[in-house]
Amino acid sequence: MTAAPQDAGRADARRNRRKVLAAASQAFDEHGLDISLGAIARQAGVGAGTVYRHFPSKEILLEAVLAQQVDDLVETAQQWAARADPATAFFGFLLDVIETSHGRKHTCDALTTHTSWPRPSLAASARRFRQALDHLLRAAQHAGGVRTDVTTDDVSALTVGCATMRAAHRDQNGGTRMVRLALESLRTPTPVTQGRGFRDTPRTLHTAPRCEECGTRIEARPTGRPARYCGATCRQRAHRRRLGTAGVPDGGRITGTGDVE
Repeated sequence: MTAAPQDAGRADARRNRRKVLAAASQAFDEHGLDISLGAIARQAGVGAGTVYRHFPSKEILLEAVLAQQVDDLVETAQQWAARADPATAFFGFLLDVIETSHGRKHTCDALTTHTSWPRPSLAASARRFRQALDHLLRAAQHAGGVRTDVTTDDVSALTVGCATMRAAHRDQNGGTRMVRLALESLRTPTPVTQGRGFRDTPRTLHTAPRCEECGTRIEARPTGRPARYCGATCRQRAHRRRLGTAGVPDGGRITGTGDVE
């Protein structure tokens, strides 16, 4: 059966809207918020009229871009929750949020400096993000991986601070290290003493090894080389980061398996 002209038209409209949103997101990141709608239309490969039909003003387009970016993070949170233990999912998601915010200075500044935010569409996305973050936090706390006196507001504020700290650090690796140190403060404190054998057993002075990427504790292997990562996801993330540091194109940020679009 052939699709009705009306259905085909709607499919084209949805496709064009996605193209405009993707082009606008990239344009705002690369050129700032002063870029014209005409330039965004050219980058999207559509006519200016198509842009104006979907987004009558730049502010409306900016809101749609911000809402889409937040919704992408909500999807990422759900993917982390579905495929990892609670603590790994929580810290992995925070690292993804911080990594994703890097390079989005212009849109992030728009959120913090424009007094007209949030508008309805963006506010709805922000509520979904908060619910997803709260779900990951509560699960990690219930599993004993995150201290119980931490709130969702605490995590949000710390994440914003970490993103700012990483952006301000001249050395990318140094900035990432500082982010991990800051996030480590969210973990459940480990008792200094390990029972009656503390003084007689020097081994108890050593902490368990942790994943170099997300900080999750790793069980020591009885033989062979010590593990550096908790699993394939963190190993792939570290590999991509090394490639980026060497100047090799990254090919995109993590989405589902490491995972942020």
